[in-house]
Amino acid sequence: MTSGSDPNRPMILGGPTVILVEPQLGENIGAVARAMLNCGLTDLRLVRPRDGWPNPRAVASAAGADQVLDQAQLFPNVDYAVADLQRVYATTARNRGMTQHIFNPRAAAAEMREQWNAGLKIGLLFGPERTGLINDQLSLADALIAVPLNPAFASLNLAQAVLLICYEWFVTTPEAPPERLLRTGQSQPATKADLLNLFEHLERELDACRFFSTPDKRPSMVRNIRNAFERMSLTEQEVRTFHGIVAGLAGRRKGNGA
Repeated sequence: MTSGSDPNRPMILGGPTVILVEPQLGENIGAVARAMLNCGLTDLRLVRPRDGWPNPRAVASAAGADQVLDQAQLFPNVDYAVADLQRVYATTARNRGMTQHIFNPRAAAAEMREQWNAGLKIGLLFGPERTGLINDQLSLADALIAVPLNPAFASLNLAQAVLLICYEWFVTTPEAPPERLLRTGQSQPATKADLLNLFEHLERELDACRFFSTPDKRPSMVRNIRNAFERMSLTEQEVRTFHGIVAGLAGRRKGNGA
């Protein structure tokens, strides 16, 4: 398709953060930036890109989406990349045997728009081109997005996947900017950093009371516990309450000499 750029027309911007985990080629990152700006998205985060960053090969394939590349942020791992976000949707092409909500892109976009209008910070998580996201990364998500395609040939490259999902987001854009404030007095949704801090607190105490009796099963048990909390969509106040519950139970156990 030929260029449709027109600097005289208004730019529609705003929407979820796009997070690429271990992208392989600079060209792929540039193509993602182009897809993002087509849909009004500018917040790009990169987790350990294979060929380093910045990467000059990204510029040509971005086809003028320089503002996305110029603002791109680099992170050492997924935990840091999603820490300030309140809702994260991860893309996957395979059933990983995990209990999570799964949306198609259109349904996910509709839900994300409601959350965006309420003032939430939202992220879209995409895995490496060859392998996709691993279970520990998927467990950080509130829900998964799976694209229903030809079951005999459902192969998308990274930029195609980003464009498909971001387009569904873009078509939900209203003609007028929506009100994006939560009601006064309502507790804000917890950030991923809040949740990770709670998980670490809970897991320390579970280790201390020898809850994980079989070391080989600990990783999968931890993922299941985290998934359960993620599905609850906790607020900041609820996270503080759970910290208090964990601390109270731990103190009672120690007081009893357990």
